[in-house]
Amino acid sequence: MAQLSDDCFAFGGPMMSVDEAVGIITARVAKVVETETVSLVDADGRVLARDVAAPLPLPPFTNSAVDGYAVPASDLPRELEQAFPVTARVQAGVTGQAAQPGHAVRIFTGAPMPQGTDTVFMQEDVRIDDGGRVVLPPGLKPGANVRPAGEDIPEGHVALKAGRRLKPQDIALAAAFGLTALEVTRRIRVAVFSTGDELASPGTPRAAAQLFDSNRFMLMVMLKRLGCAVSDLGILRDEPVSLASALKQAAAAHDLILTTGGVSTGEEDHVRAGVESVGSLVLWRMAIKPGRPVAMGIIRGTPLVGGHRRTRGTWRGRHQGGARRDCRVPWLRKSDLKPLPRLPKPDPPNVDETVALPHGSRMGMTKLDLTGLKCPLPALKTRKALKSLKPGDLLEVHCTDPLSVIDIPNLIRETGDKVEIAERSEQRIVFMIEKTNRSIEKDNQSPAASS
Repeated sequence: MAQLSDDCFAFGGPMMSVDEAVGIITARVAKVVETETVSLVDADGRVLARDVAAPLPLPPFTNSAVDGYAVPASDLPRELEQAFPVTARVQAGVTGQAAQPGHAVRIFTGAPMPQGTDTVFMQEDVRIDDGGRVVLPPGLKPGANVRPAGEDIPEGHVALKAGRRLKPQDIALAAAFGLTALEVTRRIRVAVFSTGDELASPGTPRAAAQLFDSNRFMLMVMLKRLGCAVSDLGILRDEPVSLASALKQAAAAHDLILTTGGVSTGEEDHVRAGVESVGSLVLWRMAIKPGRPVAMGIIRGTPLVGGHRRTRGTWRGRHQGGARRDCRVPWLRKSDLKPLPRLPKPDPPNVDETVALPHGSRMGMTKLDLTGLKCPLPALKTRKALKSLKPGDLLEVHCTDPLSVIDIPNLIRETGDKVEIAERSEQRIVFMIEKTNRSIEKDNQSPAASS
């Protein structure tokens, strides 16, 4: 007497492991190599086809990082404060005349440094005497508060590498180079359809024995999130000849065909037979549950992947193993539209205990380790750390994201603190930030402080 199985997913015969199936699928999918040129706004979310090397340095000219007074290093006061006549004024967007020795130039943030000057005193650190001269204090280092040309990105440096999925900050960087368009990989064209007489499309009449189709909409949204160009072929009925004809037509105009239903062992499951009539079947049935009936075929060079009809099985088939294993639409792995690899989750930022500085002129120094974090997290965590410091304290910030050289200095200019890049290499970037009274005043004036 035959025993009835208590497992509705039980099948006879061998099944393929997930690793074997993924290997077979990726080995049979060709890489999309066609490219197209799109405007910057339309390039968001697309995959860059060619490296973008900086056509000019950023910043393109040496400029002042603060509002203040510019002088040559040779005129810096050594031990006592010194008064200088102010003989010129340079604002952002205007090129000033060469400075005279023994004179100061009034300068504003972003303005090009006048010829003959290389150091800027912050306006908060100086005073104006009765004669209208600016009185500069001693102790400022040569080159302070100046952003050299190419400090962020030198000319010729590969700023955006091919294969990168472009983000808004990448678009901004391309615009800063003066570019108006980027060459990107053509979107993968995917045809999506469902099969079965038991399905009805939302918005159409539903018979008593029918269900509204949900898999198709879920898959189309998932594919669009990956940047694919999706064609909705609707619901194909359980008729072998018309199904095979639809598969043949879809293969001619798409890079991939994706369907749910019709790949199991039922008498009305016709997708498998349709694939074999116009192409070849590569694999069928994977060792996962639910979602075991998964088929892959090749129709005139175009891959087809068919999944389980149940929504839960479809989701499982596309995300087998959850967060621990990324099998999302595995046939896209060999294309240029693959997502950027996930970075390992970094340890929580490490804030070392405060230590005294050798000169004793500061209250202490704190180290903030943000290695592994991607923008905008380094800037946000730096802002939070600064709020806990006192005037005169130093914050040493370690980062690995190249965009930090733009985000963190921009943040510091907003807070009113002082920042210098102490080290910059391919492995890391180190910032030295000094907490000032000015930033304390800004914190106290913020809406959060007043509420």
